[in-house]
Amino acid sequence: MTAAPAAGPGLQTLPAGPTVLLKRLDALLEGWGTAVGAAPMIMPPLLPVADLSRLDVYDNFPHQALVVTTLDLTRHQQGVPYEEFAPGALEPALLGLPSAACFAVYLHHEGRALPDGTTVTVLGRCFRREDHYDGLRRLLGFHMREIVALGSYEFTQEHLRRFEERVTALADALGLALRKEAATDPFYDRGGQRALLQRLAPVKHEFLVDGLAIASLNVHRNFFGERCGITLDATGQAVHTSCAAFGLERWLSVLHTRYGSWEAATRAVEKAAAALGGADRTGGAER
Repeated sequence: MTAAPAAGPGLQTLPAGPTVLLKRLDALLEGWGTAVGAAPMIMPPLLPVADLSRLDVYDNFPHQALVVTTLDLTRHQQGVPYEEFAPGALEPALLGLPSAACFAVYLHHEGRALPDGTTVTVLGRCFRREDHYDGLRRLLGFHMREIVALGSYEFTQEHLRRFEERVTALADALGLALRKEAATDPFYDRGGQRALLQRLAPVKHEFLVDGLAIASLNVHRNFFGERCGITLDATGQAVHTSCAAFGLERWLSVLHTRYGSWEAATRAVEKAAAALGGADRTGGAER
C-alpha cells in the first residue's frame, strides 16, 4: 500500500508500511545524534511569530510562511458551512508553524551560556507553503530530523564533516545514487557582507537522489548565537551553529522507488543500520 492523499493539497496519510519505515529510519538518525552526545529533545509544534521574526524568518522565507490563529465565530455568518473562514473571523495570528526544526532549538537556548560541543537532536513537524505539492516528495507538513551543533566554529565544522560522511555511507549502503550540491539559505541580508560571504563559501549543501534533496548540511556561523544571545561559557562569545537535517518523507519516497515496497525498503534500512552501527566513521572518538 502506498501513501494515501488526505483531504487537501500537500497532505498525505501514511499507512502501516511507510509509518514503520519512517520510525525505523528516524531511530537510525536519532541514534547517530545520541551516539555523539546529542541530547534528544521534543520541541513545541508552534513558535511565537515575534520570536520567528527576530530570526528573520519572515524576511528571508516569506514564500514558506504559515501562521495559526484563533477564531471569533460571532463574526461568522450563521447558516454558512464551516468550509473556510473569512479574514474577518480570524483573530491576530500570534503563532507560526516552523519551516525548520532547528529554530526551536535556538529559541530554547536563548540567553544561555553553553559549553563548547553542545549538541541537540530533535524530530520536528515542519510546514512549508509551496507553489506545488507532489506526493511524499513535496508536502505542506512533514517530519524533519535534525542534529544541531552549538559551540565554536571548529566544533560546528567538525559536526558537518562527521555527518557528511555518515550520509554518504548510508546512501552507499542503501544503493542510492547521491549527489552533493551547494545551495543557498538566506539567513543573511542578501545585500550585505554576509550575503557576499555566503556566495564565496556556501552555507548549505544538499544531498540529492533523482533530483530530490533528502538531506542537507547547514552552517549558520554565529547568526543564531548573536540573535538569541547564546554564548560560549568559556569565552562569552556568541556560539556558532550548524545542523544536519533529514526530510523523512522524502527519504520514504526515494526508498520506495528504489526497493519497490515498504517491506523491502524497511529491510534495507535495518540491514544498513546493522552494517553501519553507531561507530564514528570519521575515526574520531565519540563525544
